[in-house]
Amino acid sequence: MRYGYWTPVFGGWLRNVPDEGMDASWDYTKRLTQDAERWGYDLTLIAELNLNDIKGIDQPALDAWSTAAAMAAVTERLELMVAVRPNFHHPALFAKAAANIDRIAGGRLALNVVSSWWADEATQYGLQFDQHDDRYARTQEWLTVVDGLWTKDRFSFDGQFYHTQEAICAPKPVKRPTVYAGGESEKAKTMIAAQCDAYVMHGDPVSAIAPKIADMAARREATGSAPMQFGMAAYAIVRDSEAEAQRELERITTVIDLPPGFANYDQWLSGTQLERELKLQEYSVSNRGLRPNLVGTPEQLKERIAEYEAAGLDLLLLQMSPQHEEMERFAVQVMGTA
Repeated sequence: MRYGYWTPVFGGWLRNVPDEGMDASWDYTKRLTQDAERWGYDLTLIAELNLNDIKGIDQPALDAWSTAAAMAAVTERLELMVAVRPNFHHPALFAKAAANIDRIAGGRLALNVVSSWWADEATQYGLQFDQHDDRYARTQEWLTVVDGLWTKDRFSFDGQFYHTQEAICAPKPVKRPTVYAGGESEKAKTMIAAQCDAYVMHGDPVSAIAPKIADMAARREATGSAPMQFGMAAYAIVRDSEAEAQRELERITTVIDLPPGFANYDQWLSGTQLERELKLQEYSVSNRGLRPNLVGTPEQLKERIAEYEAAGLDLLLLQMSPQHEEMERFAVQVMGTA
């Protein structure tokens, strides 16, 4: 299993804990990144949103790509998996900038291609927001252009969304960056199997993740390409006792003061008390991070991670809070590397 973590570009991961002691700043990010590399983490995912989806849209959020360039210059081993949304980046210009960051990183750049989902953000910044199927059609063209610039001396393309004429990208990346992507629609899975290298999923129990991996592996095999990698988001809490871990879970999921955006989410809350508790947990932690149940003692977490590995999962993309302290604890007690 490879262990990755989300760079805290939003100043934390908990929607109902205002101050997690991990501000959205370069100083915190640099310290965490260098320590994470020393602790033995393999990869970091740097999310790309211009509006803060966790702490409220008026709160600071670090820019993904300038942060990634800075991280490339102060690390030596960590894979830098940077999110990119095709409607926010012209592919030919992006290919040039990303190749330069990969050169700074010595070949450690990877992409997490996200077909944008936040219409209000695109509207605020005056950018095109496509309907669902068009988003994936755009992404297909976008990936074709980026790959063409990275692999050919000159690249011409005439598509529905993008056009290039004998375009040049030099210097090129040290090696072609790994392309990660996620999505659960038929359009998304077809595109990912054909054009990406790795499939990343929201958190779910092993019983839900195993058939997703089997499905995407079969789709990939049908294309004749090399096998895919598989990653999953998860929120981790490790403690010396199960009771301590459950107390921490209760702390991070208890809503005391309604956070920004909660009123809209509250419209979704209905049904039994259990259903309400589960929905509150999924509001508190993004990307369905609590569903894998990586909450407990080091031994319990190791057992659960082994079950995911047996199902074909290669990569865990972890969120924790407060991140610096919890990531070091996880590295020592679960990874055994720090």
